[in-house]
Amino acid sequence: MIDSTLGEGGHSFNFLSSYPHLKIIGLDADKNIQARARERLSVFGGRMRFWNGWFNDFYKNYHEERRPNLILFDLGISVYHYEKSGRGFSFRYDEPLDMRLNAAEGESAADIVNTMREEELANLIYLYSDEKLSRRIAHAICEARSSSKIMSSKALAEIIYDAVPGNYRHGSIHPATRTFQALRIAVNSELRRLPQALHDAFNVLCVGGKMGVITFHSLEDRIVKNYFRNLGKQCVCPPQVPVCMCGGQPCAMILTRKAVEPGAEEVRANSPSRSARLRVVRKLRDAGDMHLTQIAAEVK
Repeated sequence: MIDSTLGEGGHSFNFLSSYPHLKIIGLDADKNIQARARERLSVFGGRMRFWNGWFNDFYKNYHEERRPNLILFDLGISVYHYEKSGRGFSFRYDEPLDMRLNAAEGESAADIVNTMREEELANLIYLYSDEKLSRRIAHAICEARSSSKIMSSKALAEIIYDAVPGNYRHGSIHPATRTFQALRIAVNSELRRLPQALHDAFNVLCVGGKMGVITFHSLEDRIVKNYFRNLGKQCVCPPQVPVCMCGGQPCAMILTRKAVEPGAEEVRANSPSRSARLRVVRKLRDAGDMHLTQIAAEVK
């Protein structure tokens, strides 16, 4: 099995505990959280191996001798990142506004909020979070940064809080929640990485193997749903193509016609699971580029 988003190792721990002959490779871009997983999973010895890096790079350059029987993606952010990373994922603490899973590469959230044009920033916030007050929030951010740079999570949260109407401040979630989500997605290129990673991972999977994806965001879920739907189609050629070029056979059996959602008891015990959606397919044959083209275009 490959755990594409190892985090602190919760999924891998449960799989290894339940299936005594299973071996897992765990992937994570964050070396700090992977160190925590190494400690937690050390009891399983050689049944657990680790790879530090982005999952899209791993599947693009797959070098293992065997193909996996199982592949899992859990696209949620670990509680560790909110509570203990110190990188500004949460506005509950006053931390540097970073949000990078791999702190050694790419732009930070502070880079984005302090340099991006107001219109682009508003579009980013709206696209990645469905924040209906995105233009108002982007304007407030640009006004604030004109006098001093916004460098902490608390400072950004306060700017957003002050920018929205009074009734919006006291809703079911903090008014900065969606903006922080959008910035995290943008900083880590989460949506741009996903389509190609799903495609490469599916082709790495052995025939008869299963691939499952847990999403927490409507855009992520749409990408997964549409890609899996393409895999299950008899033909994915464009209408203008006179003769089928894709093979004319489904590449996968869709095992979850409707996404699996958590029950009320699970949500009570684990509130972050409330927005989780699980979709699973069983591989029948490798997929071609046509299965990916339409999906990749959605996030450009």
